[in-house]
Amino acid sequence: MIETVVSSALPVDELLSIKKNRLGPEHPTGQEKRICIVTGTHGDELEGQFVCYEVNRRIQESMECLKGIVDIYPALNPLGVDSITRGIPKFDLDMNRIFPGNKDGSMAEYIASEIVEDIEGADLCIDIHSSNIFLKEIPQVRISEITAEKLVPLARFLNVDFIWVHSAATVLEATLAHTMNMRGVPTLVVEMGVGMRITRHYCDQLVEGIFTLMKELGIWDGYATEPREPVISTDGEVSFINAEASGIFIPTVGHWKNVRKGEPIGDIVEPLTGQILQHIDSPVDGEVFTLREYPVVYEGSLIARILGGIMK
Repeated sequence: MIETVVSSALPVDELLSIKKNRLGPEHPTGQEKRICIVTGTHGDELEGQFVCYEVNRRIQESMECLKGIVDIYPALNPLGVDSITRGIPKFDLDMNRIFPGNKDGSMAEYIASEIVEDIEGADLCIDIHSSNIFLKEIPQVRISEITAEKLVPLARFLNVDFIWVHSAATVLEATLAHTMNMRGVPTLVVEMGVGMRITRHYCDQLVEGIFTLMKELGIWDGYATEPREPVISTDGEVSFINAEASGIFIPTVGHWKNVRKGEPIGDIVEPLTGQILQHIDSPVDGEVFTLREYPVVYEGSLIARILGGIMK
């Protein structure tokens, strides 16, 4: 059933509507568990669009296997998705920095508060993000240290390659995930792929994990795969590599590939002079789980993240 979560008037007689699709068993008992699948917070992150479609399609093909409630929110920021804008257009605002919102605040704050109210009471929320247009990420779940004990066991079912337990930062307190976790709704943040595109095999991998997790929760009793065993890490095992010069980055290592300490990651070059401005070597043995996708870089730009001590 398609439902409107919240709507707000826009100029020129237009209407902003946040919608969800609620899927439930044909004969509900009132005791069903509920999972929320949320995406489209950033308009340039499109991986979640295919995930929502595929979860919808698979459930509707086997409705007899659905034992709980699945709420699918494909676009929390529909104006951003429509205009391929990361934030809320005209507001120059990152929607994932205004939660829990405010019913008496601006339009964006009001919408955020209504979304939070709609998700409250769920047994689990999966908040799906892509990377931005600059970086490529392997399928991963990112979890704050303060919620790790509760969330890591759930994240293991999501069929991702990597679970990154990171230290809490002040900015994270204004995200949907932090808000919902603090309100008692376990919320897993998924990052994968690249902005402005859909990486089909990453999406398929996550969809399998969603059904596996739903089966674990008793929401689904149809087919589900055995999830892959993820690497679990903390901030201390992740090395960040940043550009020391501005130019064009040419990688020499593959994404999610082994790299030894001292082996080349790539070069930053200057097309005008034909010079190598910076030759970048790995500082550790490990796996490249984040890699620069957009080649133009400036001093300080993130080039790669390497998970140290892990060699496949």
